[in-house]
Amino acid sequence: MRIGLTGGASSTDKIVHQAVQAEADGFTSLWYASSVAGDPLAALTVAGRATTSIELGTAVLQTYPCHPLLQANRVAAVSEAMGRRGFTLGLGPSHESLVREVYGLSYDRPGQNTEEYVRIVAALLHGEEVDIRGQEWTTRSAGRMVPLAHEVPVLLSAMSPRMLRVAGQYADGTILWMASAKVIESRVASAIHAAATGVGRATPRIVAGLPVAVHDDADEAREAVAATATMYAGMPNYQRILEVGGASSPADVAIVGDETSVRTQLQGLLDAGATDIWAAVFPVGADAKASVGRTKDLLRELATTDG
Repeated sequence: MRIGLTGGASSTDKIVHQAVQAEADGFTSLWYASSVAGDPLAALTVAGRATTSIELGTAVLQTYPCHPLLQANRVAAVSEAMGRRGFTLGLGPSHESLVREVYGLSYDRPGQNTEEYVRIVAALLHGEEVDIRGQEWTTRSAGRMVPLAHEVPVLLSAMSPRMLRVAGQYADGTILWMASAKVIESRVASAIHAAATGVGRATPRIVAGLPVAVHDDADEAREAVAATATMYAGMPNYQRILEVGGASSPADVAIVGDETSVRTQLQGLLDAGATDIWAAVFPVGADAKASVGRTKDLLRELATTDG
């Protein structure tokens, strides 16, 4: 299985140590949220210089506060500084509560805004000159884009029909959070594959991100998720994802249970159409270190075993 973990730690040294260890353990990727180290691109760059092959991606960088030309040049800078392939750019429009209330920006047309943004960024990262005056974004690159040292794939946080079409037509796939196997099978996989096929693009990636814990008492594990996931209650985007999967809270879609059960549930994500798993490991019970260790032991086994 292609299994990645959540990236990030409390200091630069710990971020580097985590990446080196994850690579040594055979995990395929680390995914960094927009809040890591104040800017995940800084964390990702230093981690990339200390490793050789593990994929390092953003999950996700917010589109609204950063112009697409500036974003693409930031990506080029990270790619050059890492000195190797392996950086993946995950993008998303974030949430109205943040964009409108914190940044003071309009969130009236997130679909149109994101489509224009992804088209521009993807074109720039493919070495194209861009001269676009859109409804939401205007870009005239005209030599203002730094050439990429290495290819950087783009993934889009997508769930709605429009966003899935954009992810298939212009990006290299989607990165999901809180989408169950039922959601991937019923809504995501067919839509994004049809969009990519329609324009002759390669088979898109579907990265499935979910909380994961190996624990004998599944109810106790779900209670642990519920206690730390209250922030999602006020985010309509996540609530819609959960509702499509017949769930009411993140606890309902978390991957929990003993080793056999978690293995089966993870395989279910792949059977539903996911190409990669992003396992957000969380502790359960009084001994957090032992709990996380047990979960990582299984994930490590699955990530490094062929077949």
